[in-house]
Amino acid sequence: MSLHPKKIDLTLGRTLDLLEKLGRPQDRLPPVIHVAGTNGKGSLIAFMRAILEAAGYRVHCYTSPHLVRFNERIRLVGELIPETQLSKLLGYCETLNEGRPITFFEITTAAAFRAFAETSADVLLLECGLGGRYDSTNVIDRPVLTAITPVSMDHMQFLGETLSAIAGEKAAIQKAGVPSVIGEQPSDAADVIEQYAAEVGAPLHRYGAEWVVSGGSDGLRVRSGATIRQFPAPVLQGAHQLHNAGMAVACVDKLEGFNIGNAALAEGLTKASWPGRLQRLRRGPLVELLPSGWELWLDGGHNAAAGAALAAVARDWGDRPLDLVVGMLNTKDLAAFLRPVAPTVRAVASVAIPGEEASLSAAEAAEAARALLLRVTPSKDIAAAVRSLVERAEAPGRILICGSLYLVGIILAHNA
Repeated sequence: MSLHPKKIDLTLGRTLDLLEKLGRPQDRLPPVIHVAGTNGKGSLIAFMRAILEAAGYRVHCYTSPHLVRFNERIRLVGELIPETQLSKLLGYCETLNEGRPITFFEITTAAAFRAFAETSADVLLLECGLGGRYDSTNVIDRPVLTAITPVSMDHMQFLGETLSAIAGEKAAIQKAGVPSVIGEQPSDAADVIEQYAAEVGAPLHRYGAEWVVSGGSDGLRVRSGATIRQFPAPVLQGAHQLHNAGMAVACVDKLEGFNIGNAALAEGLTKASWPGRLQRLRRGPLVELLPSGWELWLDGGHNAAAGAALAAVARDWGDRPLDLVVGMLNTKDLAAFLRPVAPTVRAVASVAIPGEEASLSAAEAAEAARALLLRVTPSKDIAAAVRSLVERAEAPGRILICGSLYLVGIILAHNA
Protein backbone atom coordinates (compact mmCIF):
# COMPACT_ATOMS: atom_id res chain seq x y z
CA MET A 1 0.00 0.00 0.00
CA SER A 2 2.83 2.42 0.77
CA LEU A 3 4.66 1.61 -2.47
CA HIS A 4 1.54 1.99 -4.58
CA PRO A 5 -0.91 4.57 -3.24
CA LYS A 6 -4.58 4.35 -4.12
CA LYS A 7 -4.25 6.70 -7.07
CA ILE A 8 -6.10 5.97 -10.29
CA ASP A 9 -4.76 6.45 -13.80
CA LEU A 10 -6.88 4.52 -16.27
CA THR A 11 -4.78 2.78 -18.91
CA LEU A 12 -3.99 -0.80 -19.85
CA GLY A 13 -0.36 -0.24 -20.84
CA ARG A 14 1.30 -0.76 -17.45
CA THR A 15 -0.82 -3.82 -16.68
CA LEU A 16 -0.05 -5.43 -20.05
CA ASP A 17 3.68 -4.76 -19.66
CA LEU A 18 3.79 -6.46 -16.26
CA LEU A 19 1.63 -9.36 -17.44
CA GLU A 20 4.07 -9.90 -20.31
CA LYS A 21 6.93 -10.20 -17.80
CA LEU A 22 4.79 -12.65 -15.78
CA GLY A 23 4.41 -14.93 -18.81
CA ARG A 24 0.94 -13.73 -19.91
CA PRO A 25 -1.10 -15.48 -17.19
CA GLN A 26 -4.26 -13.92 -18.66
CA ASP A 27 -3.94 -16.47 -21.48
CA ARG A 28 -3.94 -19.42 -19.04
CA LEU A 29 -7.01 -18.62 -16.97
CA PRO A 30 -10.08 -20.84 -16.61
CA PRO A 31 -13.22 -19.60 -18.45
CA VAL A 32 -13.85 -15.99 -17.38
CA ILE A 33 -17.15 -14.28 -16.53
CA HIS A 34 -16.35 -10.55 -16.62
CA VAL A 35 -18.60 -8.22 -14.60
CA ALA A 36 -18.89 -4.43 -14.84
CA GLY A 37 -21.49 -1.91 -13.66
CA THR A 38 -22.01 0.61 -10.88
CA ASN A 39 -24.08 -1.16 -8.23
CA GLY A 40 -24.52 -4.85 -7.50
CA LYS A 41 -21.34 -6.29 -9.05
CA GLY A 42 -20.17 -7.93 -5.85
CA SER A 43 -23.60 -9.27 -4.96
CA LEU A 44 -24.01 -10.71 -8.46
CA ILE A 45 -20.66 -12.46 -8.14
CA ALA A 46 -21.56 -13.74 -4.66
CA PHE A 47 -24.76 -15.31 -6.02
CA MET A 48 -22.99 -16.78 -9.04
CA ARG A 49 -20.21 -18.23 -6.91
CA ALA A 50 -22.70 -19.90 -4.57
CA ILE A 51 -24.68 -21.30 -7.52
CA LEU A 52 -21.63 -22.63 -9.36
CA GLU A 53 -20.20 -24.18 -6.20
CA ALA A 54 -23.56 -25.78 -5.41
CA ALA A 55 -23.37 -27.37 -8.87
CA GLY A 56 -19.95 -28.82 -8.03
CA TYR A 57 -17.70 -26.40 -9.91
CA ARG A 58 -14.37 -25.02 -8.66
CA VAL A 59 -14.58 -21.23 -8.69
CA HIS A 60 -11.98 -18.45 -8.58
CA CYS A 61 -13.16 -14.91 -7.70
CA TYR A 62 -11.61 -11.48 -8.02
CA THR A 63 -13.51 -8.65 -6.28
CA SER A 64 -12.81 -5.24 -4.77
CA PRO A 65 -12.51 -3.48 -2.47
CA HIS A 66 -11.77 -5.67 0.52
CA LEU A 67 -13.44 -4.97 3.85
CA VAL A 68 -10.99 -6.24 6.49
CA ARG A 69 -8.13 -8.15 4.81
CA PHE A 70 -6.69 -7.69 1.33
CA ASN A 71 -6.90 -11.48 0.82
CA GLU A 72 -10.69 -11.11 0.41
CA ARG A 73 -10.06 -9.82 -3.12
CA ILE A 74 -8.53 -13.07 -4.38
CA ARG A 75 -10.44 -16.30 -3.80
CA LEU A 76 -8.85 -19.50 -5.10
CA VAL A 77 -11.27 -22.44 -5.53
CA GLY A 78 -13.46 -21.18 -2.72
CA GLU A 79 -10.74 -20.12 -0.26
CA LEU A 80 -9.09 -16.76 0.35
CA ILE A 81 -5.55 -16.70 -0.98
CA PRO A 82 -3.09 -17.68 1.80
CA GLU A 83 -0.96 -14.90 3.26
CA THR A 84 2.33 -16.57 2.32
CA GLN A 85 1.31 -17.10 -1.30
CA LEU A 86 0.02 -13.54 -1.59
CA SER A 87 3.20 -12.02 -0.14
CA LYS A 88 5.39 -14.09 -2.43
CA LEU A 89 3.36 -13.12 -5.50
CA LEU A 90 3.36 -9.40 -4.70
CA GLY A 91 7.09 -9.48 -4.04
CA TYR A 92 7.69 -11.22 -7.36
CA CYS A 93 5.59 -8.63 -9.18
CA GLU A 94 7.54 -5.83 -7.45
CA THR A 95 10.81 -7.36 -8.64
CA LEU A 96 9.61 -7.74 -12.23
CA ASN A 97 8.21 -4.22 -12.32
CA GLU A 98 11.65 -2.82 -11.41
CA GLY A 99 10.34 0.32 -9.75
CA ARG A 100 8.43 1.55 -12.79
CA PRO A 101 5.27 3.63 -12.18
CA ILE A 102 2.27 1.42 -11.53
CA THR A 103 -0.90 1.79 -9.50
CA PHE A 104 -2.03 -0.29 -6.54
CA PHE A 105 -4.85 -1.93 -8.51
CA GLU A 106 -2.71 -2.69 -11.54
CA ILE A 107 0.01 -4.58 -9.69
CA THR A 108 -2.42 -6.47 -7.48
CA THR A 109 -4.53 -7.46 -10.51
CA ALA A 110 -1.41 -8.82 -12.23
CA ALA A 111 -0.58 -10.80 -9.09
CA ALA A 112 -4.14 -12.15 -8.95
CA PHE A 113 -4.00 -13.31 -12.58
CA ARG A 114 -0.77 -15.18 -11.85
CA ALA A 115 -2.42 -16.89 -8.85
CA PHE A 116 -5.51 -17.80 -10.89
CA ALA A 117 -3.37 -19.22 -13.71
CA GLU A 118 -1.31 -21.37 -11.31
CA THR A 119 -4.34 -22.94 -9.56
CA SER A 120 -6.71 -25.18 -11.51
CA ALA A 121 -10.40 -24.15 -11.51
CA ASP A 122 -13.47 -24.43 -13.69
CA VAL A 123 -14.38 -20.74 -13.87
CA LEU A 124 -13.15 -17.28 -12.84
CA LEU A 125 -15.61 -14.59 -11.73
CA LEU A 126 -13.79 -11.34 -12.53
CA GLU A 127 -15.04 -7.97 -11.27
CA CYS A 128 -13.96 -4.69 -12.88
CA GLY A 129 -12.37 -2.31 -10.42
CA LEU A 130 -13.42 0.93 -12.11
CA GLY A 131 -15.17 1.52 -15.40
CA GLY A 132 -14.37 -1.18 -17.90
CA ARG A 133 -12.63 0.05 -21.05
CA TYR A 134 -9.30 0.85 -19.36
CA ASP A 135 -9.78 -1.20 -16.21
CA SER A 136 -6.86 -3.53 -15.50
CA THR A 137 -9.18 -6.54 -15.70
CA ASN A 138 -10.11 -5.77 -19.32
CA VAL A 139 -7.23 -7.75 -20.82
CA ILE A 140 -9.19 -10.96 -21.42
CA ASP A 141 -9.59 -11.38 -25.16
CA ARG A 142 -12.50 -13.81 -25.02
CA PRO A 143 -14.42 -14.34 -21.78
CA VAL A 144 -17.23 -16.88 -21.83
CA LEU A 145 -19.70 -14.24 -20.63
CA THR A 146 -19.85 -10.54 -19.78
CA ALA A 147 -22.36 -8.95 -17.43
CA ILE A 148 -23.22 -5.29 -16.82
CA THR A 149 -25.15 -4.52 -13.64
CA PRO A 150 -27.21 -1.30 -13.31
CA VAL A 151 -25.22 1.79 -14.25
CA SER A 152 -25.58 5.03 -12.30
CA MET A 153 -23.64 8.20 -11.52
CA ASP A 154 -20.40 7.38 -9.69
CA HIS A 155 -16.66 7.98 -10.18
CA MET A 156 -17.52 10.89 -12.50
CA GLN A 157 -14.00 12.34 -12.16
CA PHE A 158 -12.67 9.28 -13.98
CA LEU A 159 -15.51 7.98 -16.14
CA GLY A 160 -17.31 11.11 -17.34
CA GLU A 161 -19.95 13.56 -16.18
CA THR A 162 -22.95 11.98 -17.89
CA LEU A 163 -24.69 8.62 -17.58
CA SER A 164 -24.03 7.97 -21.27
CA ALA A 165 -20.29 8.53 -20.84
CA ILE A 166 -20.13 6.25 -17.81
CA ALA A 167 -22.15 3.56 -19.58
CA GLY A 168 -19.78 3.77 -22.53
CA GLU A 169 -16.85 2.87 -20.29
CA LYS A 170 -18.73 -0.07 -18.75
CA ALA A 171 -20.01 -1.30 -22.14
CA ALA A 172 -16.46 -1.72 -23.43
CA ILE A 173 -15.98 -5.07 -21.66
CA GLN A 174 -18.33 -6.61 -24.26
CA LYS A 175 -16.59 -8.78 -26.85
CA ALA A 176 -17.44 -10.12 -30.30
CA GLY A 177 -19.52 -13.27 -30.14
CA VAL A 178 -19.56 -13.34 -26.32
CA PRO A 179 -23.03 -13.29 -24.68
CA SER A 180 -23.63 -10.13 -22.65
CA VAL A 181 -26.16 -10.18 -19.80
CA ILE A 182 -27.51 -6.69 -19.05
CA GLY A 183 -29.18 -5.66 -15.80
CA GLU A 184 -31.93 -3.07 -15.48
CA GLN A 185 -30.64 0.22 -16.93
CA PRO A 186 -31.75 3.85 -17.30
CA SER A 187 -32.61 4.48 -20.94
CA ASP A 188 -29.50 6.61 -21.61
CA ALA A 189 -27.24 3.82 -20.34
CA ALA A 190 -29.18 1.09 -22.13
CA ASP A 191 -28.88 2.88 -25.48
CA VAL A 192 -25.10 3.17 -25.19
CA ILE A 193 -24.63 -0.42 -24.03
CA GLU A 194 -26.79 -1.79 -26.85
CA GLN A 195 -25.02 0.37 -29.44
CA TYR A 196 -21.59 -0.86 -28.34
CA ALA A 197 -22.79 -4.47 -28.35
CA ALA A 198 -24.05 -4.04 -31.92
CA GLU A 199 -20.73 -2.52 -33.01
CA VAL A 200 -18.63 -5.40 -31.67
CA GLY A 201 -21.17 -8.16 -32.32
CA ALA A 202 -21.99 -9.21 -28.75
CA PRO A 203 -25.34 -11.01 -28.40
CA LEU A 204 -27.46 -9.37 -25.70
CA HIS A 205 -29.57 -10.91 -22.93
CA ARG A 206 -31.32 -7.84 -21.47
CA TYR A 207 -33.44 -7.27 -18.39
CA GLY A 208 -36.97 -6.39 -19.48
CA ALA A 209 -36.57 -8.05 -22.87
CA GLU A 210 -34.92 -11.47 -22.84
CA TRP A 211 -35.24 -11.93 -19.07
CA VAL A 212 -37.34 -10.51 -16.22
CA VAL A 213 -37.30 -11.02 -12.47
CA SER A 214 -40.03 -10.40 -9.89
CA GLY A 215 -40.96 -11.56 -6.41
CA GLY A 216 -40.56 -10.75 -2.76
CA SER A 217 -40.27 -12.51 0.57
CA ASP A 218 -42.37 -15.37 -0.81
CA GLY A 219 -39.83 -16.22 -3.50
CA LEU A 220 -38.12 -15.24 -6.74
CA ARG A 221 -39.62 -15.63 -10.20
CA VAL A 222 -37.37 -15.47 -13.26
CA ARG A 223 -38.70 -15.42 -16.81
CA SER A 224 -36.22 -16.29 -19.54
CA GLY A 225 -37.87 -16.30 -22.95
CA ALA A 226 -41.16 -18.16 -22.49
CA THR A 227 -39.94 -20.11 -19.45
CA ILE A 228 -40.87 -18.99 -15.92
CA ARG A 229 -39.14 -20.55 -12.91
CA GLN A 230 -39.80 -20.11 -9.20
CA PHE A 231 -36.97 -20.07 -6.64
CA PRO A 232 -36.72 -19.41 -2.90
CA ALA A 233 -36.22 -15.80 -1.82
CA PRO A 234 -32.51 -14.86 -1.94
CA VAL A 235 -30.64 -14.79 1.33
CA LEU A 236 -29.23 -11.27 0.82
CA GLN A 237 -31.54 -8.56 2.16
CA GLY A 238 -33.34 -5.83 0.19
CA ALA A 239 -35.52 -5.57 -2.89
CA HIS A 240 -32.45 -4.68 -4.98
CA GLN A 241 -31.05 -8.14 -4.18
CA LEU A 242 -34.02 -9.69 -6.00
CA HIS A 243 -32.65 -8.11 -9.16
CA ASN A 244 -29.08 -9.23 -8.41
CA ALA A 245 -30.27 -12.78 -7.73
CA GLY A 246 -32.37 -12.82 -10.91
CA MET A 247 -29.41 -11.53 -12.89
CA ALA A 248 -27.28 -14.36 -11.51
CA VAL A 249 -29.85 -16.84 -12.83
CA ALA A 250 -29.86 -15.03 -16.18
CA CYS A 251 -26.06 -15.25 -16.35
CA VAL A 252 -26.05 -18.97 -15.56
CA ASP A 253 -28.68 -19.49 -18.26
CA LYS A 254 -26.28 -18.08 -20.87
CA LEU A 255 -23.24 -20.11 -19.78
CA GLU A 256 -22.27 -22.70 -22.36
CA GLY A 257 -20.54 -25.90 -21.31
CA PHE A 258 -21.80 -25.87 -17.71
CA ASN A 259 -24.45 -28.19 -16.25
CA ILE A 260 -26.38 -26.25 -13.60
CA GLY A 261 -29.83 -27.46 -12.57
CA ASN A 262 -32.61 -25.68 -10.71
CA ALA A 263 -31.60 -27.36 -7.43
CA ALA A 264 -28.13 -25.78 -7.58
CA LEU A 265 -29.68 -22.44 -8.49
CA ALA A 266 -32.01 -22.58 -5.50
CA GLU A 267 -29.23 -23.64 -3.13
CA GLY A 268 -26.92 -20.88 -4.32
CA LEU A 269 -29.55 -18.17 -3.97
CA THR A 270 -30.22 -19.16 -0.37
CA LYS A 271 -26.59 -19.68 0.70
CA ALA A 272 -24.72 -16.76 -0.90
CA SER A 273 -22.66 -14.61 1.45
CA TRP A 274 -21.59 -11.01 0.83
CA PRO A 275 -20.68 -9.10 4.02
CA GLY A 276 -21.32 -5.41 4.48
CA ARG A 277 -24.42 -5.27 2.30
CA LEU A 278 -27.47 -4.81 4.54
CA GLN A 279 -25.79 -6.97 7.15
CA ARG A 280 -27.17 -7.10 10.66
CA LEU A 281 -24.60 -7.06 13.47
CA ARG A 282 -25.49 -9.37 16.32
CA ARG A 283 -22.39 -9.17 18.51
CA GLY A 284 -19.45 -6.92 19.32
CA PRO A 285 -18.80 -3.68 21.24
CA LEU A 286 -21.23 -1.58 19.22
CA VAL A 287 -24.11 -4.03 19.65
CA GLU A 288 -23.42 -4.08 23.38
CA LEU A 289 -24.12 -0.33 23.49
CA LEU A 290 -27.73 -0.90 22.42
CA PRO A 291 -30.62 -1.22 24.89
CA SER A 292 -33.29 -3.87 24.37
CA GLY A 293 -35.38 -3.44 21.25
CA TRP A 294 -32.67 -1.83 19.11
CA GLU A 295 -30.98 -3.28 15.99
CA LEU A 296 -27.67 -2.40 14.30
CA TRP A 297 -27.13 -2.83 10.56
CA LEU A 298 -24.36 -2.10 8.03
CA ASP A 299 -24.37 -1.18 4.36
CA GLY A 300 -21.52 0.00 2.15
CA GLY A 301 -23.62 1.79 -0.51
CA HIS A 302 -22.31 5.25 -1.35
CA ASN A 303 -24.07 6.73 -4.39
CA ALA A 304 -27.53 7.95 -5.35
CA ALA A 305 -28.65 4.54 -6.67
CA ALA A 306 -27.58 2.90 -3.41
CA GLY A 307 -29.49 5.55 -1.48
CA ALA A 308 -32.61 4.76 -3.50
CA ALA A 309 -32.18 1.04 -2.78
CA LEU A 310 -31.83 1.75 0.95
CA ALA A 311 -34.93 3.95 0.83
CA ALA A 312 -36.94 1.02 -0.57
CA VAL A 313 -35.60 -1.23 2.19
CA ALA A 314 -36.47 1.35 4.85
CA ARG A 315 -40.04 1.61 3.59
CA ASP A 316 -40.38 -2.16 3.73
CA TRP A 317 -38.94 -2.31 7.25
CA GLY A 318 -41.37 0.25 8.67
CA ASP A 319 -41.72 -1.50 12.03
CA ARG A 320 -39.47 0.92 13.93
CA PRO A 321 -37.76 4.28 13.36
CA LEU A 322 -34.60 4.38 11.22
CA ASP A 323 -31.48 6.25 12.40
CA LEU A 324 -28.27 6.60 10.40
CA VAL A 325 -24.57 6.75 11.24
CA VAL A 326 -22.99 8.21 8.11
CA GLY A 327 -19.37 8.50 6.97
CA MET A 328 -18.24 9.05 3.39
CA LEU A 329 -15.20 9.77 1.24
CA ASN A 330 -14.84 13.35 0.08
CA THR A 331 -14.87 12.16 -3.56
CA LYS A 332 -18.52 11.10 -3.22
CA ASP A 333 -21.76 13.11 -3.19
CA LEU A 334 -23.25 12.60 0.27
CA ALA A 335 -26.33 14.69 -0.47
CA ALA A 336 -27.15 12.57 -3.54
CA PHE A 337 -26.83 9.43 -1.42
CA LEU A 338 -28.97 10.75 1.45
CA ARG A 339 -31.69 12.46 -0.57
CA PRO A 340 -33.73 9.33 -1.46
CA VAL A 341 -33.58 7.85 2.03
CA ALA A 342 -34.04 11.12 3.97
CA PRO A 343 -37.86 10.93 4.23
CA THR A 344 -37.58 7.63 6.11
CA VAL A 345 -34.92 8.79 8.60
CA ARG A 346 -35.53 9.91 12.20
CA ALA A 347 -32.02 11.15 13.08
CA VAL A 348 -28.44 11.10 11.80
CA ALA A 349 -25.03 10.98 13.49
CA SER A 350 -22.09 11.86 11.24
CA VAL A 351 -18.52 10.58 11.59
CA ALA A 352 -15.20 10.78 9.81
CA ILE A 353 -13.99 7.41 8.53
CA PRO A 354 -11.21 6.42 10.94
CA GLY A 355 -7.72 6.48 9.42
CA GLU A 356 -8.96 7.61 6.00
CA GLU A 357 -7.38 10.86 4.78
CA ALA A 358 -9.93 11.20 1.98
CA SER A 359 -12.89 11.14 4.39
CA LEU A 360 -15.37 13.94 4.89
CA SER A 361 -15.06 15.31 8.40
CA ALA A 362 -17.97 14.75 10.77
CA ALA A 363 -18.79 18.46 10.44
CA GLU A 364 -18.76 18.36 6.63
CA ALA A 365 -20.99 15.30 6.57
CA ALA A 366 -23.33 16.95 9.07
CA GLU A 367 -23.62 20.03 6.87
CA ALA A 368 -24.71 17.92 3.88
CA ALA A 369 -27.32 16.14 6.00
CA ARG A 370 -28.68 19.38 7.49
CA ALA A 371 -29.17 20.76 3.98
CA LEU A 372 -31.75 17.99 3.55
CA LEU A 373 -33.47 19.08 6.79
CA LEU A 374 -32.26 16.02 8.65
CA ARG A 375 -31.65 16.19 12.39
CA VAL A 376 -27.92 15.46 12.67
CA THR A 377 -25.20 15.36 15.33
CA PRO A 378 -21.47 15.32 14.42
CA SER A 379 -19.73 12.65 16.49
CA LYS A 380 -16.09 12.09 17.39
CA ASP A 381 -16.21 8.37 16.63
CA ILE A 382 -18.56 5.51 15.74
CA ALA A 383 -19.31 4.48 19.32
CA ALA A 384 -20.16 8.08 20.24
CA ALA A 385 -22.45 8.25 17.20
CA VAL A 386 -24.35 5.13 18.27
CA ARG A 387 -24.66 6.40 21.85
CA SER A 388 -25.94 9.81 20.70
CA LEU A 389 -28.70 8.24 18.59
CA VAL A 390 -29.82 6.04 21.47
CA GLU A 391 -29.77 8.92 23.97
CA ARG A 392 -31.83 11.22 21.73
CA ALA A 393 -34.46 8.65 20.79
CA GLU A 394 -37.90 8.48 22.35
CA ALA A 395 -38.37 4.86 21.27
CA PRO A 396 -36.10 1.98 20.17
CA GLY A 397 -35.00 2.11 16.57
CA ARG A 398 -32.93 0.49 13.88
CA ILE A 399 -29.50 2.06 13.37
CA LEU A 400 -27.94 1.73 9.91
CA ILE A 401 -24.23 2.53 9.56
CA CYS A 402 -23.68 3.50 5.93
CA GLY A 403 -21.95 5.64 3.32
CA SER A 404 -18.71 3.78 2.66
CA LEU A 405 -17.31 0.27 2.33
CA TYR A 406 -14.18 1.57 4.08
CA LEU A 407 -16.31 2.48 7.09
CA VAL A 408 -18.03 -0.92 6.95
CA GLY A 409 -14.67 -2.70 6.87
CA ILE A 410 -13.45 -0.89 9.96
CA ILE A 411 -16.60 -1.83 11.86
CA LEU A 412 -16.52 -5.46 10.77
CA ALA A 413 -12.91 -5.79 11.92
CA HIS A 414 -14.03 -5.17 15.50
CA ASN A 415 -17.67 -6.25 15.57
CA ALA A 416 -18.05 -9.46 13.58
